[in-house]
Amino acid sequence: MEDFSAHLPRLRRYARALTGDRFLADDLVQDTLERALAKFALWRNSGRLEAWLLTVMHNVFANQIRARAARPSMSEFDELAQEPAVRPAQNDRLDVADLATALDRLPPEQREVLLLVTLEELSYEETARILDIPLGTVMSRLSRARDRLRRLLDGDMPGAALKVVK
Repeated sequence: MEDFSAHLPRLRRYARALTGDRFLADDLVQDTLERALAKFALWRNSGRLEAWLLTVMHNVFANQIRARAARPSMSEFDELAQEPAVRPAQNDRLDVADLATALDRLPPEQREVLLLVTLEELSYEETARILDIPLGTVMSRLSRARDRLRRLLDGDMPGAALKVVK
């Protein structure tokens, strides 16, 4: 049996980037590890365990997105409770908040590819394997994600309510 603990930092980082919430990310990591332990016999020792764990996380996250879509949305009060009462004064924090908001506005399939390639520094081939999509799809989704993210951050996208702070 492999030791999963060496892969926890990367799993936590990717989960946090996917969910945008520390508590949801912890739940996603826990669900991923639970699924990985239950399905460990399916892992082929010829591949990288880390890539397999990220694949499991992707599948768990996709299942959670589908389940959330079937449930009614949060109330307005829940949404207000998640917003900070006072925005931080530091420019770096504002930039990070704008980036996080822009990432949340990307379609999930574009966000996943962007995060795996840029944040996790995986190759296009590894990303394609993890998401179980063709290599060309990885490249086109990445291109669209970068373009959309750039437009969101520049305020050029219709309906973009992001404030660019310089």
